[in-house]
Amino acid sequence: MLPLSWVLTVSMALTAVFGQPVPPKNPHSVQFVHEQNKKRFYDYQGAVLRGVNIGGWLVIEPFITPSLFESFRTQDNSDVGIPADEYHFCQTLGQEIASSRLEQHWSSWFTEQDFTNIAAAGLNFVRIPIGYWAFQTLDSDPYVKGNQEQYLDQAIQWAANNNLKVWVDLHGAAGSQNGFDNSGLRDSYAFLEDSNLNVTKDVLKYMLDKYSQDQYLDTVVGIELINEPLGPVLDMNKLKEFYQFGYDYLRNQLGRNQIVVIHDAFQAFNYWDSSLTYSENDWGVVLDHHHYQVFSNAELQRPIDQKIAVACEWGSGTLSEAHWTVCGEWSAALTDCTKWLNGVGYGARYDGSFQKGDDTSSYIGSCQNNEDISSWSDDRKTNTRKFVEAQLDAFELRNGWVIWTYKTENSLEWDLQRLMYNGLFPQPVTDRQFPNQCGFSS
Repeated sequence: MLPLSWVLTVSMALTAVFGQPVPPKNPHSVQFVHEQNKKRFYDYQGAVLRGVNIGGWLVIEPFITPSLFESFRTQDNSDVGIPADEYHFCQTLGQEIASSRLEQHWSSWFTEQDFTNIAAAGLNFVRIPIGYWAFQTLDSDPYVKGNQEQYLDQAIQWAANNNLKVWVDLHGAAGSQNGFDNSGLRDSYAFLEDSNLNVTKDVLKYMLDKYSQDQYLDTVVGIELINEPLGPVLDMNKLKEFYQFGYDYLRNQLGRNQIVVIHDAFQAFNYWDSSLTYSENDWGVVLDHHHYQVFSNAELQRPIDQKIAVACEWGSGTLSEAHWTVCGEWSAALTDCTKWLNGVGYGARYDGSFQKGDDTSSYIGSCQNNEDISSWSDDRKTNTRKFVEAQLDAFELRNGWVIWTYKTENSLEWDLQRLMYNGLFPQPVTDRQFPNQCGFSS
């Protein structure tokens, strides 16, 4: 075992290199990574990922590209009849028309120029979501199994051309793992049913086999087994078995050194410390946390100082975790005003229009002109920049961050391009107008 003093020396050296404190990691994992250096895999030990999600592309989301869904509108001021997700988008249109519209979207929503711009903005990483239906579908599925895989492969090459690293993220499972529209199918939680699970496992095996081959390892530095499984409504033991299945297939059946990424399933810090760790003879696992403060009335009502304090806790909470950790999703949002952010037909909590079953909201403020920066007060602009910087500082305590998302059709709070253009996101990304908000040295 490496002495703790050696680990602390490494941590201090990394501090000098990256200009920020890097906490000592679990000595066991440090030792094991050191022993594995001769193998070809991405070493997160000294890495700080500064990345962005390629959202709304190979899995469509109404709030990112509302124009795809607006074509279904039959009456003003009513979302009745508008599909809630990609599943119902395809079901409503039928295969031929849905395929045509999606192909047009895939071929235009992201191009290599976007990846060039991402690199030019000082980022080094992209996370690319894709649904299971890009590879295999159920007999009952209306999904279009089109050219998503080819576009994903093209995007990986674009990333390589621009020295960007990539996570390939299985964003939607058969039956849905969370009931969110971003899984492809809203209000379903049937991921762990045998028929759905078998299809998802087949897809995952294909993805692990393909994207762990040598030709990808210089660019693809992780495969996320599933995005945002909703732990509170799932059988966590079965989810752990699914994670173990993915890990064992990659390490033991394929014998590959690719990094495995697991999402925290919305569990507390340190929940996963006894799963897929060095003490279990497992290695090369990254834990993905996602953090937002806009999906409940209580979070939306927090004053900015409290929001910042919570963001800082997101960083300090990871310091004792056994895995490498990355915040794979977060945003600049202080409201949920962006149209369809909560889903088609649900409204916004911030202005009191949200209603979903017994889950209702109370008025906090107006959402009028929310996407018009000229309507924002100076305080709102300042608070947004402060909130962004606090999250950057917090997430860089460990292995970095991946903001959601690179671009949208009209949202300001969720669009990295717009945030940068309007001075709400630092450029360069290491710049700080509000340093040391969390008490971390800079």
